[in-house]
Amino acid sequence: MEIFKISGQVPLKGEVELHGAKNSALPILCACVLVKGECEIHNCPDLSDVRTTIRILESLGCKVKRQGDTVTVDSSEITGSQIDENVMRTMRSSILFLGSLVSRTGCASIYLPGGCDIGARPVDMHISALKSLGAAVKENGSSITCCADKITGTKIILPFASVGATENIMIAAAVSVGRTTIVNPAREPEICDLAEFLNKCGARIYGAGESIVEIEGVSSLHPCEHRIIPDRILASTYMSACAITGGDIVINDVRPTHLSPVFPVFGEMGCRLYLEHNKLKIQAPKRLRRVKMIKTMPYPAFPTDSQSLVTAALTVARGTSVVKENIFENRFRFVNQLNRFGADVQVEEQMAVINGVKSLHGADVYATDLRGGAALVIAGLAAEGNSIVRSIRHIDRGYAEFEKRLQQLGADIKRVKDEEIREEKGPAVQKETESL
Repeated sequence: MEIFKISGQVPLKGEVELHGAKNSALPILCACVLVKGECEIHNCPDLSDVRTTIRILESLGCKVKRQGDTVTVDSSEITGSQIDENVMRTMRSSILFLGSLVSRTGCASIYLPGGCDIGARPVDMHISALKSLGAAVKENGSSITCCADKITGTKIILPFASVGATENIMIAAAVSVGRTTIVNPAREPEICDLAEFLNKCGARIYGAGESIVEIEGVSSLHPCEHRIIPDRILASTYMSACAITGGDIVINDVRPTHLSPVFPVFGEMGCRLYLEHNKLKIQAPKRLRRVKMIKTMPYPAFPTDSQSLVTAALTVARGTSVVKENIFENRFRFVNQLNRFGADVQVEEQMAVINGVKSLHGADVYATDLRGGAALVIAGLAAEGNSIVRSIRHIDRGYAEFEKRLQQLGADIKRVKDEEIREEKGPAVQKETESL
């Protein structure tokens, strides 16, 4: 098992580049199933979730190759419509193959998806939407089979602005008969990126990023070349790491409008932000200020994916901050591990009260999920002494070479084998670790 070993209290300095957005790459790769030909996807991050998606594509008969940050998907022939259960259970976004497969092959058979345990993320809206589009759906508690002679356009009103459900509808309805209208769709930048990709392939999608999305079905899609947008959550990760360490960094390849929901929070924390074209410079004060209230909501409000990261930074702010999580009920699972650094975070229901402390100390912690794991790394960067973050497979799902990119900014962080740490600490600590 690999872990991160961190020596903290090093202010971050320098420049770093954003890689492509995980939350764009996955739906776009799923949507490649619709295209009878070869698509080139540029700026595609080398993440474990992306590698899993590629394995699924290959299992369905696609030919996939990667060269640098470009992934080429040839979906000329699709030979399967069923996805292996073990693969499905490792990644939430695999549910998006439901729409692409039923639209391309007429049938899809998948198992209920997995991913981070951050709360209930029911697939009810996905299934209801596909039924509205003319599909017959069978469920047996662990698997879903979805079949349709043709996808027929209709009006779908989403009770919640679900990103995944919006993506599945857009993918399924791109090749269909008639017009599909999505009322109350998700409006995240990744939705717009998916729509742009599909439109380059010949789809007719209008209004992505707005309150109503219209999809005029077409008979087929053609191959295209597409560049994935930069990862806005990665940007907020670097911003949080800079803020907690009192750093001064430049983040390249940002889309300022994508980060507009988080800018006010960092300003309230006392950080100075400077934008020039696609560059963001952030200068942190010696000690951060508290933030009165943060509420996570669907875009364009403060993103739930950035909540854990900012919560970690606020642990050393002067005063008391309050964070209200309105999207996932288990987003605060990481707090018990965060408090092992000496943080004072109290959680009641969906509210976290963060009483800022003067400093954090090193700790040996476990990542509970993707963003919570990144939050623990952020805490370790500011903590006095050495820290260890375990279960970093969660972090690898959304951050490509995380430690190397932080090293570019001067962070003292290394990816090492767990056995190396046990040998350094001796048998007593090994026994203690095994009992956790």
